[in-house]
Amino acid sequence: MGVGSKMEKAVHERVPHAKPPFTLSQIKKAIPPHCFHRSLLRSFSCLISDLAFVSLFFYLAIAYLPLIPHPASYIAWPFYWVFQGCILTGVWVIAHECGHHAFSDYQLIDDIVGLFFHSALLVPYFSWKYSHRRHHSNTGSLERDEVFVPKPKSQIPWFLKYFNNPPGRLISLLGTLTLGWPLYLAFNVSGRPYDRFACHYDPHGPIFTKREWVQIYISDTGILGMCLVLYRISVAKGALWVMRIYGIPLLIVNGFLVLITYLQHTHPALPHYDSAEWDWLRGALATVDRDYGVLNRVFHNITDTHVVHHLFSTMPHYHAKEATEAVKPVLGEYYRLDRTPVLKAIWREAKECVYVAPDEDDNSDKGVVWYRNKL
Repeated sequence: MGVGSKMEKAVHERVPHAKPPFTLSQIKKAIPPHCFHRSLLRSFSCLISDLAFVSLFFYLAIAYLPLIPHPASYIAWPFYWVFQGCILTGVWVIAHECGHHAFSDYQLIDDIVGLFFHSALLVPYFSWKYSHRRHHSNTGSLERDEVFVPKPKSQIPWFLKYFNNPPGRLISLLGTLTLGWPLYLAFNVSGRPYDRFACHYDPHGPIFTKREWVQIYISDTGILGMCLVLYRISVAKGALWVMRIYGIPLLIVNGFLVLITYLQHTHPALPHYDSAEWDWLRGALATVDRDYGVLNRVFHNITDTHVVHHLFSTMPHYHAKEATEAVKPVLGEYYRLDRTPVLKAIWREAKECVYVAPDEDDNSDKGVVWYRNKL
């Protein structure tokens, strides 16, 4: 058996689904105590560094890219979009940390920073903060997880079988990466089923409790404020200018967000649990770290330290790599890192992870389901 075959087998080898022989406190003891320290100075330095790059790329785009003659400009602009989109994804990650109270020791500062920068990226900060927190509380649960909840074969739409082929798969992936994030926020697409219409902009929707209504209104105000800013700039500069400078990089941010989240929670080796089998620790371990190369650093390691992030979500990102290395000996086979190149990985997962079902030959674990692809 060649090295490639061994690696492929290791990638597909299932993560254990039995209750682990360790506890959360034992995992925490393996991590150096300073990894849980949140430094306001260091967090702001990471944010300011990202904003410096955002400003640099913005300056180059408005000062020099318009001077580049055709057809060279058709090459230059995509470089700007990709670079700016990647850096803005890093800003998005830091705002996401604010929602986890991982930016500083001060909740008010975290919420102010998170609200401002998530609103700037058209994300309803408090709305997503609360739904995402419930995702962390219910990861791997078929009934209560909030996003990318896999379906049994009986709930797969009839038309999906016509997309279970290379052209259909490509169309589905392109649609998911471009429209998936706004559709989730506005219509709860790919989210947890609710008994009525669910929307992240509706304070009185089923996603939120009465205690959270005021903050959801604040989130909506932040989005409306950003939309007003974009409208004013469009009037002054033109809608095409706004799309080139801001809109297309934002589409790239949204695409990366969906890609990262999808690959963290969708894998042939990961189990999901029904209410009879699920518990928080096994659910938190039902996720996978991925390797995005140099983008790991650009994205503040949200990509390759996701397992430890689910275990300790208030840990700042700049300690997550050290913490991940510290917990690996404790987690053993329960830890999964997949180094499959990202484009290959998303194509494989789209092909192999269509619906979930229990193993037919194992009556003792009917509450544990795995991804399948045979429609």
